[in-house]
Amino acid sequence: MRIAIPRERTALESRVALVPESVSKLVKAGAEVVVERQAGNNASFSDDQYAAAGATIAADYPSCVSGAHLICKVQPPSADETAAIPEGAAVICYLQPAVFPDAIQRLNGRKASALALELVPRITRAQSMDVLSSQATVSGYRAVLLGASALGRLMPMLSTAAGTLAPAKVFVLGAGVAGLQAVATARRLGAIVSGFDVRPAAREQILSLGAQVLKVEGADAEGAGGYAREQSAEQAQKTQDTITAHVAQMDLVITTAAIPGKKAPVLLTEAAVRGMKPGAVIVDLAAETGGNVVGTKAGETVEINGVKILGPVNVPSQAAFHASQMLSRNIQTLLAHLTASDGTLNLDANDEITGAMLVCQNGTVRV
Repeated sequence: MRIAIPRERTALESRVALVPESVSKLVKAGAEVVVERQAGNNASFSDDQYAAAGATIAADYPSCVSGAHLICKVQPPSADETAAIPEGAAVICYLQPAVFPDAIQRLNGRKASALALELVPRITRAQSMDVLSSQATVSGYRAVLLGASALGRLMPMLSTAAGTLAPAKVFVLGAGVAGLQAVATARRLGAIVSGFDVRPAAREQILSLGAQVLKVEGADAEGAGGYAREQSAEQAQKTQDTITAHVAQMDLVITTAAIPGKKAPVLLTEAAVRGMKPGAVIVDLAAETGGNVVGTKAGETVEINGVKILGPVNVPSQAAFHASQMLSRNIQTLLAHLTASDGTLNLDANDEITGAMLVCQNGTVRV
């Protein structure tokens, strides 16, 4: 099997789909791996490292994907990139069918089999393939650093010759992987941390990290697969009222609430933001799907009544080395699942993992 690893060309994307460590294991397993020149540079992986791992270095994109049975990417291929993909090849990358339907149609036009990384099912045997969890770990960590950098105060309590400095108060909305990592990171930096999630199990995890839990009566809203579901109008209003009162005392708020395939729920209204202290900072990790905060603008920093709202995009790329490393291990495990005993790809649409990820196959769009 010939595997191609192109250089990412999407703006702000610094990750690479497979790192040299994974390439070495794939080559030892019998795969032929071709890496486009400088594909890993932005994530601090050099061409020499890929060559030492057994990969062939291709001069450009067309020569990289030529003859490939499988193309591994991070972002969806552009129209030009898709045109160079061999007909009938397989592509693994983030696809987000609701966001990039044109990309899927283009791939289908090439009779490609496309697997969306973000659609790995949340089942036990697919945990090691779950890119959403691995990349959310990076996002949660980075969100605290972004917020701390934007704050005009220090995070920990300090006793100095000039007096004692009070610790910052941090509130994390949403306790999935990103939220819990944000809680843990803020705690390590010495802040007083509280958190909230509509799922009872997640609230227990907040407590286990030594943070406080904001209690909202009747706020439970746990859906299938451990994800949050949408609250009723009454639940949502009660939750918003309680959160509004709580954030008025916070220095840093990090929002991470997302519902797969849907617009992010609004958790902080404009009134809630205006009720916060001047100098407070909000980091909205849901900015790319509409934002949890009224006023969030993806990729920008907005200021309302002295409160900064950060809307960072593609946060995992800000720690491209480790983000790529984890993403690569996810993909490597997925490839082990997809590879038949003779070394060829086995894309069985009836398999519970493969079938859940296949968005198009043999000229048919499946989503």
